[in-house]
Amino acid sequence: MGLALTELTVSHFRSHKLARLSLDGRPVAIHGPNGAGKTNILEAVSLFSPGRGMRRASAAEMTRRPEALGWKLSGLLDAQGQRFEIETWSEGGAARQVRIDGKSATQIELGKLARVVWLTPSMDRLWIEGAEGRRRFLDRIALSFDPAHAETSLIYEKAMRERNRLLKEQVRDAHWYAALEGQLAETGHRIHTARLRSLDLLRAAQDRAETVFPSAELELVQTEGAIPETVEDLRDALSESRFRDLAAGRTLVGPHRSDLYGVFAAKGVPARECSTGEQKALLVSLILSNARALAEILGAPPIVLLDEVAAHLDAGRCAALYDEVCALGAQAWMTGTGPELFAELGDRAQTLIVTESDEGSVVAA
Repeated sequence: MGLALTELTVSHFRSHKLARLSLDGRPVAIHGPNGAGKTNILEAVSLFSPGRGMRRASAAEMTRRPEALGWKLSGLLDAQGQRFEIETWSEGGAARQVRIDGKSATQIELGKLARVVWLTPSMDRLWIEGAEGRRRFLDRIALSFDPAHAETSLIYEKAMRERNRLLKEQVRDAHWYAALEGQLAETGHRIHTARLRSLDLLRAAQDRAETVFPSAELELVQTEGAIPETVEDLRDALSESRFRDLAAGRTLVGPHRSDLYGVFAAKGVPARECSTGEQKALLVSLILSNARALAEILGAPPIVLLDEVAAHLDAGRCAALYDEVCALGAQAWMTGTGPELFAELGDRAQTLIVTESDEGSVVAA
């Protein structure tokens, strides 16, 4: 068995007052009416990895209303041939905390144990909306390979906000910029390198896979020019761009100006011009490639979250997806409105039913 949650307790989280689940390593098929709280279960599982979870929500937004007491998630995680007791919680809207086997831990330490990848309906518009969403998508993949990527990104964003503040205030003293640009160059180079490595790993996983899902040709591009190849060159580029940046009131050089360009390889058509079904199939392909690459690196597949995965996939591709998930050996958590959506899985999956009551969401096996 690969990476899996075998016990999960959800307390005062979103619509769930209390839910206790006992599981094995098989995929988890969750069905129930819209609004019953299915996605909230997946979001809870996503918080067993670093970051703000699959909805990118604040800790305060995750608490159950109207009590707003805070929330807690706990579980037994089978990973690396061992079993770990994981707890994560937030009180009074404060930043979430993590405990591993009873000891306080950082989110980076959590990320070294638990790798979680996901696909949500909001990502269906990835190829036709703004570059920020595509950068976030690629950074989440990079984070799955390197748990320290999130901290590097936070340091970069903090330094960029401070530099942008100086630019907007029309500060021209070079000494104010030097330290910030050094920090931006160092972390920006690491971010860019991690993204390129992630794309290489995805390409290799796609090339080795036997799959019905389409391959994507992926390229990291800049809105203008190119990111310098070394830390020193990036620092020089930031310094040289100050006058231009002063006029714009923001930093115009760096990995925050990158975009992910995708092409449906078999047709040679840009992803943004593909049909809705083709775009969905490309996303599924990339998530599966991410999972395969992690399985090769770690020796076990990650936990995979597929929210409303049947949307825009025909019956044939749904069946193929289930076959590939099972062949991968991943504990994939999948949601849908009815049991018929998961009929092809048979006893290869365990089933949860989520309904609503006066007390909130109710989960039953």
